[in-house]
Amino acid sequence: MKSKKVNWGHVIVFIILILCMIVTLLPFVWMILTSLKTQAESICIPLKIFPEKPLFSNYAAVFTKIPFAKMYLNTAVTSTVIVVVQLILCSMAAYAFGRIKFPGRNIIFGTLLAVLMVPSSFFILPQYLMIQKMGLLNTIPALFIPGLFSAFGTFLMRQFFMALPNELEDAARIDGCNHFMIFSRIMFPLVKPGLVALAILTLRSAWNDLMWPMIVNTSPEKMTLSAGLSYLQGQYATDYPVMMAGAVLAVLPLLILFALFQKQFIEGIALQGIKG
Repeated sequence: MKSKKVNWGHVIVFIILILCMIVTLLPFVWMILTSLKTQAESICIPLKIFPEKPLFSNYAAVFTKIPFAKMYLNTAVTSTVIVVVQLILCSMAAYAFGRIKFPGRNIIFGTLLAVLMVPSSFFILPQYLMIQKMGLLNTIPALFIPGLFSAFGTFLMRQFFMALPNELEDAARIDGCNHFMIFSRIMFPLVKPGLVALAILTLRSAWNDLMWPMIVNTSPEKMTLSAGLSYLQGQYATDYPVMMAGAVLAVLPLLILFALFQKQFIEGIALQGIKG
């Protein structure tokens, strides 16, 4: 029997991928290990990798040092509203740009894409002034109003709508459907992979947002998790195990959702790349 030749190209690729995986997972593993240490173990020199005795009380301490449960609720509400509204508005705008011909369509869409080239920090001051004039400072709506629409989400969903066959639209028009009926009953259900991908990307961005909640709200009761965890950092000393315990609890929902919908997410991103 002839021995199979080793494909060294594949071996090198696998080694690189394994190294990338280790580099990616290392901070997360270190965060978990630190959350189980004592304060002395977390700052000792030389570094101690494993705790002598896992200290699970750090997780309970998070709820006593800051209003963690309230921050969790604020984050969940804010992220849910942003995801749901973005899916609706971005998909409707994407359908219009991708399937409806109207004067100035390309110019308007090009202007929309130009927004993606502007750093997000440029919009903070105008958004803050708008929220201030609306009298919504230090409120939950102030957290999600600026994130209700996304130029990137519109671009992403437009790629999916443009890839759908024109025959579906023609058949619907013969049956007497208008644009809204075609969008809601035919096109919208067919772009499910794109919707899942956009939902996960939007949820990750909204869940991890740090700068905007700290600017628009000052009360810990109105903070989200990312901003609220900063309250665990003291002026002269920081309880790193408790902070890492809070970070572990904060990231768990995202990990669970990605584990449940990773197939749809990867499919959506892959299809978008092919259609682009």
